[in-house]
Amino acid sequence: MRVILMTGKGGVGKTSVAAATGLRCAELGYKTLVLSTDPAHSLADSFDMELGHDPRSVRPNLWGAELDALMELEGNWGAVKRYITQVLQARGLEGVQAEELAILPGMDEIFGLVRMKRHYDEGEYDVLIIDSAPTGTALRLLSLPEVGGWYMRKFYKPFQGMSMALRPIVEPLFRPIAGFSLPDKEVMDAPYEFYEQIEALEKVLTDPTKTSVRLVMNPEKMVIKESLRAHAYLSLYNVATDLVIANRIIPDSVQDPFFQRWKENQQQYKQEIHDNFRPLPIKEVPLYSEEMCGLAALDRLKDTLFGATEDPTQVYYRETTLRVVQQDNQYSLEMYLPGIEKSKIELSKTGDELNVRIGNHRRNLVLPQALAALQPSGAKMEEDYLKIRFADPARL
Repeated sequence: MRVILMTGKGGVGKTSVAAATGLRCAELGYKTLVLSTDPAHSLADSFDMELGHDPRSVRPNLWGAELDALMELEGNWGAVKRYITQVLQARGLEGVQAEELAILPGMDEIFGLVRMKRHYDEGEYDVLIIDSAPTGTALRLLSLPEVGGWYMRKFYKPFQGMSMALRPIVEPLFRPIAGFSLPDKEVMDAPYEFYEQIEALEKVLTDPTKTSVRLVMNPEKMVIKESLRAHAYLSLYNVATDLVIANRIIPDSVQDPFFQRWKENQQQYKQEIHDNFRPLPIKEVPLYSEEMCGLAALDRLKDTLFGATEDPTQVYYRETTLRVVQQDNQYSLEMYLPGIEKSKIELSKTGDELNVRIGNHRRNLVLPQALAALQPSGAKMEEDYLKIRFADPARL
């Protein structure tokens, strides 16, 4: 199965791009599912048809679905939901309120991963396109396998064993006071079972031949900044980005003076996108005169993105353009710069940004948090990669 994740700042058009990509994949004969994991779903609005938790046919070879966290919770984590509801009701909440609050913060991201894993294991579809939440939430989703693994191994597993051993002793005293029981083995086992599924999915997410992230952005300053940060964080978790889509570019045919300043700004920001994300391929999509809603509008977007025959399931760029490597408690940032001599590279750091200048070209990298507090301590060119070492300023 080919997995394509569309992400970007809220409102940049990633849902429309995901839907249009699904249309082309289906047109080429791939059994395709477009799945929205964004809590504020808009995929149904994009297709202009009702969608639910279970896949629904949109066109031949194309299905759409919107993740319902409550249904996913009931179907896969029913014992935990019932226990959380019981605890909340014991604290005085009404039944409906308790059930709604049983979805704890972060569960949407967990269920999105579990749903991906289930579709991957079932193998019913050839292509899975994820219309993900806005960038920040999507990055938390992609970091769950690594971050969750630490908590599960170091904290949860020992706590689980201790809890099960003490439950028969503490339960008779606990229930009369608290009004609810301690969690039983089924409840305690569920989070670790989820972690095992997510850990298995990590191998899929970090395999660039199977999974690619595509960054959707508008030519605007704040959007570009967030996309640069997303690219750095994706690299930190070894998730490959193979394509950038610059959306809603005002066409040259628009000559109204009202848009002149917008067009000038967009020209500047378009150049920044090309400079900062090079050598990733970049597709440009114009601002259309109509809303991207309904299959006819999405067909037009599909043709703009992929022409008559282009296959969106291809890996557009195979080289990892940015890598964050940790070794012996030291970090290095490795940037793919083919054919560039080290003598032509200038580095400087301001706040959480690393500025890389090559001749007249400059690239601003928004650093992951692990590197933002450190200072560059050296650099070298090796096999077309600029490898920048980082160190604690106190040790320099």
